[in-house]
Amino acid sequence: MDPALEPQQNPRKHITRLKVIAIVLTIAGVGLFAYFVYAVGFYEIYDGVTRFGLAGFAVIVTLYFLRICTRAFAWKLSVFEPYHLRFRDTVPAVMMGEALSATIPLGILVSGTAKAIAVRKRIPLVAGLSSVATENLFYSLVTGILLVSGSLSLLRSFAVDEGVALTINILIGVLAVLMILGIVMVLRQWHFASETMEWLYQRGILRRLLENGRLDVRLFENLIYGFYRRYPGRFIPIFLLLVLYHMLGITEVWYILSRISDMYPSVLNAFLMESVSRLVMVLFKLIPFMIGVDEAGAQFVGETVGLAAGVGVTLAIIRKARILFWTAMGMALIVKRGLTFTEIAREANITRAKISEQE
Repeated sequence: MDPALEPQQNPRKHITRLKVIAIVLTIAGVGLFAYFVYAVGFYEIYDGVTRFGLAGFAVIVTLYFLRICTRAFAWKLSVFEPYHLRFRDTVPAVMMGEALSATIPLGILVSGTAKAIAVRKRIPLVAGLSSVATENLFYSLVTGILLVSGSLSLLRSFAVDEGVALTINILIGVLAVLMILGIVMVLRQWHFASETMEWLYQRGILRRLLENGRLDVRLFENLIYGFYRRYPGRFIPIFLLLVLYHMLGITEVWYILSRISDMYPSVLNAFLMESVSRLVMVLFKLIPFMIGVDEAGAQFVGETVGLAAGVGVTLAIIRKARILFWTAMGMALIVKRGLTFTEIAREANITRAKISEQE
């Protein structure tokens, strides 16, 4: 085989492996979902859903729309001048990206591109992708803080199995180190990640994987550092908007628990439920709608904090219905604009090639 062709073929092989992993995880998730429905009891879950009702569903649909708006506004603030986006541009784009991210096993790889394509009539595609990447970094930081806070609260407030406690402590340590390193890298503008990849590449280590990857990471670092230098005043507003995003998620959990549980829910319980849900999303993003694994996480926290049997699973199923609703709205927008997954994937590859050429 011509060695010059290897860098071009390797990404396809990498995607194929991810597809296989995603399919296996999805099948396992479906099996896990069926198990929890069987273990809790279909009629008990049905009773909880019925108690929640259409009025309750309308409330959480509205709450999630507010969450979409917070991320849309945070993205709007992440756009570099001379370009800018209107709020009415970013809201439907976020809906489209979230729909793809939830539905397709590899949706996380194309959701950002879908957002940028949705606003390409307003700003160039590369500028759109840059702003999406910037907003995603803030989102990752705030989500990391949520996960660490939730994990610490769970360990301090409730009795947890030693094996689980050890796993959570390791997770806390890893997340804390990554967040601190990320903040220091931005403040000092270190090209630590790309320099490490370049060092490995020059020594023939993981050359096929790093052929394009090291260039993408270098561009990502430059974008973030450039944003920090030019718009330091936007950091706090974007950060607070994404904190609000998670607070609305906690409010949603608290509201659902208040309608399906016989016990008056505490804010702490809702906070723990939401933080575990975020953790499940991070770890199992390849599984569409997080089927099975979300129910498992919610049931674990529900049992740990002393909620009635089946409340956690019912909570996860109700939230899944809300995801389905907004996914349908996002898909409708995609169809209305005449976009296809093939086009989105093609644009992602073309943009990646252009980025590599620029570097």
